[in-house]
Amino acid sequence: MNALKRWQTPQHFLIFISIIVPIAFSSWMALLNNFVVEKAQFDGADIGLLQSVREIPGFLAFTAVFVLMFIREQRFMLVALALLTIGTAITGFFPSLVGLLLTTLLMSTGFHYFETLKQSLSLQWLNKEEAPEMLGKMISVGALASLLTYGALWVMLEILHLDYLTVYVTTGGLGLVLVVIAALIFPEFKSATPQNKKLVLRKRYWLYYALTFMSGARRQIFTVFAGFLMVEEFGYSAADITMLFMINYVFNFLFAKKIGRYIGVIGERRALTFEYIGLILVFIGYALVTSAEWAAALYVVDHLFFALALAIKTYFQKIADPADMASTAGVSFTINHIAAVVIPVTFGLIWLISPALVFYIGAGMAGLSLLLALNIPLKPEHGNEVVCFAVKKANA
Repeated sequence: MNALKRWQTPQHFLIFISIIVPIAFSSWMALLNNFVVEKAQFDGADIGLLQSVREIPGFLAFTAVFVLMFIREQRFMLVALALLTIGTAITGFFPSLVGLLLTTLLMSTGFHYFETLKQSLSLQWLNKEEAPEMLGKMISVGALASLLTYGALWVMLEILHLDYLTVYVTTGGLGLVLVVIAALIFPEFKSATPQNKKLVLRKRYWLYYALTFMSGARRQIFTVFAGFLMVEEFGYSAADITMLFMINYVFNFLFAKKIGRYIGVIGERRALTFEYIGLILVFIGYALVTSAEWAAALYVVDHLFFALALAIKTYFQKIADPADMASTAGVSFTINHIAAVVIPVTFGLIWLISPALVFYIGAGMAGLSLLLALNIPLKPEHGNEVVCFAVKKANA
């Protein structure tokens, strides 16, 4: 019992829930492109529409702060995880455009509320010194869970030859069981600072908002079109995509915690500068690639850069009022998804004309993100939010 109580800490709760999402959401993502092409006969415009619908709950993430007037953050997080896992479990039952739109909306509502609350609670429960490394550790643990999930997916698809329906039910159902376990074994943790229960938009957070917006735009290029490139242009099977994801998460498992520690040492400005220069090269590579092997290499490198994006969160933690974490988490997810709602469907139409153009535009987005990152001070803090345009009034 004492050992269990020692394990019942906010940090361990965050690590435990970091296992659940990879099992359910990673399964959904890994199978998606092949499932929609093979079972629902999707084209580029259809996948763009589906991904735009998937991002609608992210656009509405600001509503989380209103729900928090009726339910505590930790409990709300567990409800969101339940929606995510149930949405994944039932996906295989509806191999049609309308069916996939509805199940995706359910799954995505849970996922985006969960991610909003996870960011809020992480920045509340972790101090500024431990946050970069701990956030990296959470990515590393999630990567290990994803790696094991993708290994299990490969076995189910290639060895056991299970159909998509069975695989979705298995992974979604397992995720739901873990949600119930988390609800039973962890107590409710309290935050040191009471959170604002209203929307907060502050002028001095403008750079954080801008970086978040561009991050959402960049993420869509990878999530929607890089994976679709592998299937449509190079003929990757579901097992091949699963193997690619396994390689991605081996790198994340090995290096994410070190990357978090590295960000704590070199600072957010240098970390994001490195990320965006790398992304410019990766997106140009996508536009020019003609080899399936080189496309896979770009895909792995692209995914590895995601760990560096946690520097945006630690930058905000250093400049923000502690009471703004919950409300700003919802606002930032909405900002992150403004582009995410528009890009998949519009770029899906561009894809029909020129897949390469989609990635060239992505390179331009990474270039704009680089310019924004150069405005981060070497030592960001309250009152020193931006290199050239710091706003001194805390309540602006």
